[in-house]
Amino acid sequence: MATEAKAAELVAALSRIDGKAEIVGGEIVVMSPTGDLPSRAAAAVYRSLWEHERRARSGRAYTDNVGFLVDLPGRTSFSPDASYYVGPPAGAKFLGGAPVFAVEVRSEDDYGPAAEQAMAAKRADYFAAGTRVVWDVDVLREGLIRVYRSTTPDAPSVYARGDQAEAEPALPGWTFQVDEIFD
Repeated sequence: MATEAKAAELVAALSRIDGKAEIVGGEIVVMSPTGDLPSRAAAAVYRSLWEHERRARSGRAYTDNVGFLVDLPGRTSFSPDASYYVGPPAGAKFLGGAPVFAVEVRSEDDYGPAAEQAMAAKRADYFAAGTRVVWDVDVLREGLIRVYRSTTPDAPSVYARGDQAEAEPALPGWTFQVDEIFD
């Protein structure tokens, strides 16, 4: 883990990045922009989360590129494609701590053995930071949502077209029609 001064320096630098990035391994890792389908899939999930927020009156839904600061040995921040957070508001600053629910939508470069290993490592970091559920959304190849839980990180529930996906126990009662990621 970087020293507190180094971490503060990285966070300040991260806020000046034009685009999406995370702090991993003491370095700023810039993430490539995504395309049409992955972006629209993330937006569909966010819209549903925003509606849930209005009904539940607890927690907040976030779109892509929001920074969450965490204190892990190999990671200082996350920036999921969509998320739900129950911690305190942060104004213009990054949010403190991990979201309870994070959504990672695969882009065209998120396939193959190296990508799978990186995604598994990122899920492990989410869980170590306190995230309860992580979605792996694949709209480009398989058309599936894999739901990983901190309690069973190696046994995802899998939802396809026609299914209602969920994020239990992070968001009790909330469901999402998988077909919406293709609209």
